[in-house]
Amino acid sequence: MAILLKVERDHVFVDQAFHCQENLLALNKSDRGLVRELVLGVLRYRGTLDWRLSRIAHRPLLRWPLALVMILRVGAYQILRLDRIPVSAAVNESVNMAKAVRGRDWSGLVNGILRTLVRQEPPSWPDACDDPVNALSIRWSCPSWMVQRWLLRFGIMKTERLCRATLNIPPLTLRTNTIRCSRAQLLERLRQEGYDVHETSVSAVGVTLKKCGDLQSLKALQEGWCYVEDEAAQLIPLLMDVHPGDRVLDACAAPGGKTTHLAALMHNQGALVALDHHASRLQVLIANCQRLGMTNVQPFVADARKAFTQTKEPCSSSGRPGSLPSVLGQGFDSILVDASCSGFGVLRRHPEGKWGKGPDLIHQTPLTQLKILDNIHSLLRPRGVIVYSVCSIELEETLHVLAKFCQRHPAFQVESAMPWIPLSGQCLGDENGNVCTAFNPFDMDGFFAARLKRVGSSS
Repeated sequence: MAILLKVERDHVFVDQAFHCQENLLALNKSDRGLVRELVLGVLRYRGTLDWRLSRIAHRPLLRWPLALVMILRVGAYQILRLDRIPVSAAVNESVNMAKAVRGRDWSGLVNGILRTLVRQEPPSWPDACDDPVNALSIRWSCPSWMVQRWLLRFGIMKTERLCRATLNIPPLTLRTNTIRCSRAQLLERLRQEGYDVHETSVSAVGVTLKKCGDLQSLKALQEGWCYVEDEAAQLIPLLMDVHPGDRVLDACAAPGGKTTHLAALMHNQGALVALDHHASRLQVLIANCQRLGMTNVQPFVADARKAFTQTKEPCSSSGRPGSLPSVLGQGFDSILVDASCSGFGVLRRHPEGKWGKGPDLIHQTPLTQLKILDNIHSLLRPRGVIVYSVCSIELEETLHVLAKFCQRHPAFQVESAMPWIPLSGQCLGDENGNVCTAFNPFDMDGFFAARLKRVGSSS
């Protein structure tokens, strides 16, 4: 309950909220897993749960204390979605928790609503022919503003597919750390340790696990043989076409998934400068580099949206000192801008994003993305490449950003990224040759990536 309240009130990611709950450490693995399932399940199905509860309560849930609403949602999720928890236990526990909510004794109300939910026949879903926004919003638990914008762009069939995908539990996908081992060696080790594992369909270094359990017990992960990363994200560094000895910049690097992948592709040779404006997140990147054995990464605390004026290297995984201006002044063969975005392509992993974000975000994030591109493009060497990527499929954050950047900087043009994508993934290219994993057949997250080639003099 405390985790859901923190997510709602503080607008933090679920993982951050989990880390703040030290009492979870006292639970066994099974109980911790159940807590996580309840939290993510309530967030995934929140819209549908509220619809069912409101039909019984005959009043908007938002008129009640937030803690009471969360109790009702958790109870309803257990009743409607979980088989392993007895209905009586779900109701009784909810009633007990309601007694602690301030203001009045809410236990009778909770008991009445949840027991009615148990007895009541499931109502018919709203008819999509009458009101497609409301129907899809309720049926697939997505905010109506999001459904409406997808309907305008994609039509009802594709919109329903996008909404339904937000309820899916994503696979646990690992990227092989080729500095430590090959994918074949990783697969053999995991199978010997009893895991059900298979190769990914497109990424040549990806591995998908079933029923992994607690990641802390995955020795191959703890020993740096692999990194948890969706298959779509594994394809982005390939577009950089890096080689040993290159000078590469990762402008938005933390927590280091794509940084460490680039370092592996470079065989730890050359310079890989990693920037992030959050010092705490950069420390996570450094820890990942150390665990994975990446030695050519040079991390700096720096905001890629602003002029680079920092004079000291505050933290390093390589031990090499140097000022940021001097490092940046040498130029780069390629630059990765894996920019902050709406995250609407990864809602199945971060279902809190469905409820903690609004339509204004789509108009704000492109401003940041363009600031970064405007600020770093001059660091590119002649004939160099910028790879721009986001975990979003929204036009404002993808094609519109590319068009505005190229209009401002005519020395750059978009070139097809598909030559760097394996043959099995050629269906992921859009009409311009950009990578777009929306509606992909491989159970990947929704990513977009493009190659911006510098073909003229600095603009």
